[in-house]
Amino acid sequence: MKRFEGRVAIITGASTGLGPVMAKMMADEGAKLVLAARKGHLCEELAHEIGENAVGMKADVTNEDDVAHMVGIAMDRWGQVDVMMSNAAVPGTDKWIWEQTVDNFLDTYKVDCMAAMLCSREVLNRSMLERKSGSIVTFSSGAGWSGLPRKSHYSAAKGALIILTKTIAKEVGPHGIRANCLVPGAIDTELLQNYHKRIAGERGVSVEEVRAEAAADVPLKIFSTPEDIANMALFLASDQARTITGQAINVDAGFTI
Repeated sequence: MKRFEGRVAIITGASTGLGPVMAKMMADEGAKLVLAARKGHLCEELAHEIGENAVGMKADVTNEDDVAHMVGIAMDRWGQVDVMMSNAAVPGTDKWIWEQTVDNFLDTYKVDCMAAMLCSREVLNRSMLERKSGSIVTFSSGAGWSGLPRKSHYSAAKGALIILTKTIAKEVGPHGIRANCLVPGAIDTELLQNYHKRIAGERGVSVEEVRAEAAADVPLKIFSTPEDIANMALFLASDQARTITGQAINVDAGFTI
């Protein structure tokens, strides 16, 4: 049986990286999907590829009106929201703490933490609380546990997201709703590859050397693929995880032990 047959899911950050991978996997398992990102044209292309059970749109998930419109599309078309995948994120601009700016810090926080609050609030009020059912999945980072140099803005936002998700779980649990935070380590996407290229350029070494050093930091000596992360995300969103809530689950090749 398909785990998401008859279920409606919203995926933010659906234009690149992990988002499209999750969308295709959920569609294969029967989900009806609203796919949203600032690059709306890519979400529309993805929805067209998936077919009639997907809608792609442009949305800025730090904007309350955009979030309300996004959830409204799901409600108008299918009458419910069962899964909220708050996947939208930005890396911000790398700065030492003595260089950090208010704009860089807050702009990163708005996307990487506050947006999950807005999305959760909207799906709870529009569907989940009334139906006493639903699963919210947020996406943090290993940086949210231990911090990363030159990424105080990103680390702080991702750490706050873990606590936000735990708090949501405590509040919505009595209503039959679950909330969990998936905490990936390095995911071998274009974003990570570009980061390694930049670091290699700054240090004057090869990209291969930078990647080897990064992989050496984890017990399994490998990077996760988007599929690795998506497999856990879909599990947490499904009824297979029906008694799992308020957890921050690492998928990071053993980086966090």
